[in-house]
Amino acid sequence: MNTQPSRPIRRWRLWMLVTAAILILAGVLYYREYKFARPVGSGPAGPPVAREPFQSIWSDRQIHVLGLGDSVTAGLGAKSTSHRYFSRVIENPADEFDAMQGCCLSAVLPNLTQENLAISGSESQVHLDVINDQLLQQPDDTFGIVLMTSGGNDLIHMYGRSPPRECAMYGATLDQALPWIANFQTRLTTMFQTIIGRFPGGCEIYIADIYDPTDGQGDAPSIFLPVWEDGLKIHKRYNRVINDVAQEFDNVFVVPMYETFLGHGSHCRQWWLDTYCEEDPHYWFFTNIEDPNDRGYDAIRRVFLNTIVANTTLRAR
Repeated sequence: MNTQPSRPIRRWRLWMLVTAAILILAGVLYYREYKFARPVGSGPAGPPVAREPFQSIWSDRQIHVLGLGDSVTAGLGAKSTSHRYFSRVIENPADEFDAMQGCCLSAVLPNLTQENLAISGSESQVHLDVINDQLLQQPDDTFGIVLMTSGGNDLIHMYGRSPPRECAMYGATLDQALPWIANFQTRLTTMFQTIIGRFPGGCEIYIADIYDPTDGQGDAPSIFLPVWEDGLKIHKRYNRVINDVAQEFDNVFVVPMYETFLGHGSHCRQWWLDTYCEEDPHYWFFTNIEDPNDRGYDAIRRVFLNTIVANTTLRAR
């Protein structure tokens, strides 16, 4: 008696196996593409910058551009020193994009000097110490433009490797963090007051808020860090402090780095999320997660420039 399956049954089984293999492969590729793939893309990144404001001199005063803060202002992750956001705000690099040629402070402020006191890996207490100890009293005829990032390392350090503490609160509960957040508010106020006091000729302070490498999802494992239940809540409080303290000063302005980077973190390929950026669905973070990559720095210099153009008193309206 013949117990072998008939030819149609064998074909049906083969078809089912092939179909299952294709579906599994498609699922693996889909999961890889939308869960783990983080292409960085190429070319310009970030919002456009209008040329018109850079077509004429803003001021012939002596201007001192000062960088303060952490590795974002220090430029870790940029492909060269000329590609740091701090550098590109001041001067176009040799390989500048055509649309950005001439869109920099040196084009409109001919008597400009620069100094970058930012320190990679530093937390907000260090920033206060640097301002107190290293920022010299400026001449009466010098006007300051201060470019600043502070607070991000307070949140991400020490990556869950040690118990949370002030200025290294990763893994903390919101209740634990509340007094540290209050201290950050006091510290930031003191920083601004001290900076303003060191520029008797006047100054403007441009401080970026803190971006989120998880694109607002709060799933720390997507950036290879331990789960942090209250991470988004604490992050939101820190950004609220930056905005609240800035509003207490007429010459302090918040640069919207958080909003600019949404859709360019660990979920940059997930088209179903509200943060998805169809025109540039690429990753703007460096390999260490916490700093921008080269395209990220391009985007940051653009939002700094746009914020300066919108707010500076140096430019005639």
